[in-house]
Amino acid sequence: MDRAGTRTSVLTVAMLGRLKEPVVRKESARVALEAADDLTSRHGGRFAFFTPIFLDDADLSRWSVAHGMDRLGAVGVSARTSVGGTYLGDPGLDPIMAELDERAAVISTHPMEVSAPGAPRGVPPFVCDFLMDTTRAALSLIMNGTLDRFPRLTFILPHGGGYLPYIASRIEVFGRRLTPAVDPGRVRDYLHRFCYDTAAPMSPWATPTLLAAVGSSRILYGSDWPPTPARVVTEVTAPALDGDPALGDRERARINRGNALRILPALARA
Repeated sequence: MDRAGTRTSVLTVAMLGRLKEPVVRKESARVALEAADDLTSRHGGRFAFFTPIFLDDADLSRWSVAHGMDRLGAVGVSARTSVGGTYLGDPGLDPIMAELDERAAVISTHPMEVSAPGAPRGVPPFVCDFLMDTTRAALSLIMNGTLDRFPRLTFILPHGGGYLPYIASRIEVFGRRLTPAVDPGRVRDYLHRFCYDTAAPMSPWATPTLLAAVGSSRILYGSDWPPTPARVVTEVTAPALDGDPALGDRERARINRGNALRILPALARA
């Protein structure tokens, strides 16, 4: 963090898919959450954390929200973009979304264990397919009305939103052919319901399109560490953002810290 110039990190408690037994998953989540809480307590102002929800386990999700947010003080929740073909936005997830909406929760999303049948040999899923899974999750949230039913939720899309900002015009053109249909006139408003992190990496190639689509007020710095090695963060992605020609000092300040403090005000009190 110090080498990258990071003052505060919001940690994601990521639960591995290989843990299937409910009792084991709950105990693993408890241990991980309490470790995150301990780290946060021991390093005042340096850390906060998200508590996980599980798209395939409503009971565990409710427990995690109550334990993580209400008891331990998690600043939001983390969720996979999809699990076993169930995407964020699936109507079956409405009960947990309703609980989160009551808390005006921030939901940080990320793909994991994405199936990529037919992909060219030698192309790992995180290169292309993670971005597609993020795009599908965002479309599911739009199409199925999750953003409309739960207006107090804030979703963070990783990797600059996948392909979503770059196909906005395509969604406007073909929105009525989707099932459920999407009103073309609302596509731009929906794009502004999401926040987008910079961990694609965004800079420099994707920055102009993302800025044109949503503006700098919806973009958050994201390192994707530890899956992205520390060396890449400190030597490639952070310097690319710092030197991005599309960003001025004001935009960079928003992305690096200001926007996070706005959507996660608890960070300012840490």
